[in-house]
Amino acid sequence: IMSSEKRNELGVFFHMLYELNKGLRNLALLTTTEENRELIEERLEKCGYEWLTEELKSGYINIFFGTEDPINVLKKFKKNSLKDFTPEEDFILGILLGYNTNQQCKRYLTRKAG
Repeated sequence: IMSSEKRNELGVFFHMLYELNKGLRNLALLTTTEENRELIEERLEKCGYEWLTEELKSGYINIFFGTEDPINVLKKFKKNSLKDFTPEEDFILGILLGYNTNQQCKRYLTRKAG
């Protein structure tokens, strides 16, 4: 039997996949449990999307997935963890993920001032 947490995370994943398929986004980020990894990676492969996985100390994983170019941008950053991103890389990631541009600008300026 699947836990409600796992079911909810997979629901979010399939919604993000729908948005990718419809061209509403080119990159997505899902934080999920390791137990969801195989199913998610199989589906991404079947759909022809690229992905990167970051293992978190909490036992969770971050899966970045989407079209080839945004994933290649992340690969160029050569970082093992989101916490290692420079303010500029963090800003680019936020924009690629489709986050609010004004909020990303404020976040960047705060990080640069700190």
